[in-house]
Amino acid sequence: MAKQTFSTLETFLIFLLLMMTAITVALLSLLFITTGTIENHKDSGLPATQGPTVTAGTSTPMTSTPMTSTPVSSTPAPTLFTNFTGYHIGVGRADCTGQVADINLMGYSKSGQNARGLLTRLFSRAFVLAEPDGSNRMVFVSIDIGMVSQRMRLEVLKRLQSKYGSLYRRDNVILSGTHTHSGPAGFFQYTVFVIASEGFSNRTFEHMVTGIMKSIEVAHTNLKPGKLFINKGNVDGAQINRSPFSYLQNPQSERARYSSNTDKEMTVLKMVDLNGDELGLISWFAIHPVSMNNTNHLINSDNMGYASYLFEQEKNKGYLPGQGPFVAAFASSNLGDVSPNTRGPRCINTGESCDNANSTCPIGGSTTCIAMGPGRDMLDSTQIIGRTMYQVAKELYASASQEVTGPLISAHQWVNMTNVTVSLNSTHTAKTCKPALGYSFAAGTIDGFGSLNFTQGTTVSDPFWDTIRDQILGKPSEEIKECHKPKPVLIHTGELSKPHPWHPDIVDVQIITLGSLAITAIPGEFTTMSGRRFREAVKAEFATYGMQNMTVVISGLCNVYTHYITTYEEYQVQRYEAASTIYGPHTLSAYIQLFRVLAKAIATDTVANLSSGPEPPFFKELIIPLIPNIVDRPPIGKNFGDVLQPPNPKYRVGEVVEVTFVGANPKNSAENRTHQTFLTVEKYESISTTWQIVHNDASWETRFNWHKGLLGRSNATIEWHIPDTAQPGIYRIRYFGHNRKQDFLKPAVILPFESTSSTFEVVTT
Repeated sequence: MAKQTFSTLETFLIFLLLMMTAITVALLSLLFITTGTIENHKDSGLPATQGPTVTAGTSTPMTSTPMTSTPVSSTPAPTLFTNFTGYHIGVGRADCTGQVADINLMGYSKSGQNARGLLTRLFSRAFVLAEPDGSNRMVFVSIDIGMVSQRMRLEVLKRLQSKYGSLYRRDNVILSGTHTHSGPAGFFQYTVFVIASEGFSNRTFEHMVTGIMKSIEVAHTNLKPGKLFINKGNVDGAQINRSPFSYLQNPQSERARYSSNTDKEMTVLKMVDLNGDELGLISWFAIHPVSMNNTNHLINSDNMGYASYLFEQEKNKGYLPGQGPFVAAFASSNLGDVSPNTRGPRCINTGESCDNANSTCPIGGSTTCIAMGPGRDMLDSTQIIGRTMYQVAKELYASASQEVTGPLISAHQWVNMTNVTVSLNSTHTAKTCKPALGYSFAAGTIDGFGSLNFTQGTTVSDPFWDTIRDQILGKPSEEIKECHKPKPVLIHTGELSKPHPWHPDIVDVQIITLGSLAITAIPGEFTTMSGRRFREAVKAEFATYGMQNMTVVISGLCNVYTHYITTYEEYQVQRYEAASTIYGPHTLSAYIQLFRVLAKAIATDTVANLSSGPEPPFFKELIIPLIPNIVDRPPIGKNFGDVLQPPNPKYRVGEVVEVTFVGANPKNSAENRTHQTFLTVEKYESISTTWQIVHNDASWETRFNWHKGLLGRSNATIEWHIPDTAQPGIYRIRYFGHNRKQDFLKPAVILPFESTSSTFEVVTT
């Protein structure tokens, strides 16, 4: 056998990797033996509740008032009336943004993609549905985050039990992430995700959990008799399959049954009260919220969030974004291989297509093969795709006439996914595997490539990377390598347990039915064909036991995150999605089998006989972020909030107003929310001599950019992209922040400040 030799680049990479590993191991060891980080950020001062209401005080005689303010009621839930046909319906929304600086964005796992400000706020949207007598009920929550972590789910369930007793439980509560790749990381407990997040941020975790809880509390309080209507229709021009080569591995006879290699169907659930007044909607559609690519540094909800924004602004006339009674959730579905970057993958250096099995270019390899959206830039693409979904949902909502009626039933089990025996046919069985990630996982996708020179479609291991892995993490067992074939194991996460297990063993499987509608909570990302097979199997199981013509909805990214689920055939060619199918080639078959058990239990009224399964762990000692909390300092002779760059005297619609202030780290505002927004755009009303808030930081027309300097100094630049709908008049921009102060030998304190720009005029011609 020829002796292995390394190039200069490979030698440098080995040295760099070994140095990073040594530093990481030392830090992990130090952090692991110190006190548990569940208690970190004790000075956070997080409020008990959060909401998007703007508080914009002023030192001038004129006052700032929002367009409409909606106080959140804390009164008990209303008495439920039983003499009607339908369901009790409650909707609620709350802010769950977390910190918007000094934290990684969750989704691309790209080192250096840290948050540097805010494009839009993130919201938790909750829907409580109950039968007329209130005995059976459910909660569905769609959250503007990458995915739901197991730790988050367990904490929410604990707090719900503390507040409501046995009313809301593991079987009737679904938490679903929209899968935006532009939300903050740091809310996980398993080591792979903690490493990707560069630590566990209790600040962000608490903010998210508090927001989820608040949205459920609002929905619970607002319960009223109403009706549900369902409708379905196709969304065209919003998606492509990003792994068509994998899709083609599925049997031709199966593919021939479908007109597209993506699921184009959108399902809309419309909610109204008995008077016909509109309450909200849930839309399920398969698309990755990756219109904002991995060069973005502003927290935002991507295309799904923009669709929610448009729908809520349409229904909540006169309200600021994030306010108003109508709640519209655009929830995730089987989006595993579905991209919104509709122009497809092209080599950025030549413009040629790189739609091939390995997603590589002749020059530059996989790092130059990138898919682009339909717009002139990523923000424009986000809005185009979001508007497309919104317009279809609006039409489906308006024409929805099929009423949903029938009992509300929920079924749930915890399952050890590393050891499920799957019946392949009448004579053969197979088993799932301990978790492992394959080589192509490190390659990334055409929506966001990996940082090293891995390629998709890798089915053979590389001695170079195997040696690096073995030296750092130890060798994977023959058992795990054999189980995952043909996946070449890059990281044997199921055999790594320090400082905590690297991947979950225990996962949730869950179905909630509302009459003929079945909502299935999937703890990961089904590919298109995986979702089709799953829906058919669950629907057939219901039919076998007398529940005919069920509509089976896949709700993705629910309850715990387990990466992807491909079909057995797609798994064989090991593109990114297959390499990220962590429980092996029979993962989909295992999920189908497990969910059929739940469907049968619901159909035969034997849910009470289901075992709860092994309860998942809740770890209390987690790695803290390596970015320290430091004191904020203004430049000499300046104060926090001082204007460094004022606005111009006059602007036209379509232009951009920019104002730069002496800033402070915005993560302080996640610790002490004296103000509920980082910015407001305000218009002077001469008749009332008041300033009216027309935009806040949840508006897509505004940007909050934070520029980090040295020694605690920073600037904040606020942008207002003046829309065509802006009314002519006199305007100003206000900035709200918090600075961290610490005197000698005293604990740190968080102090609020605010500032106002000079006025400027907006003209329409």
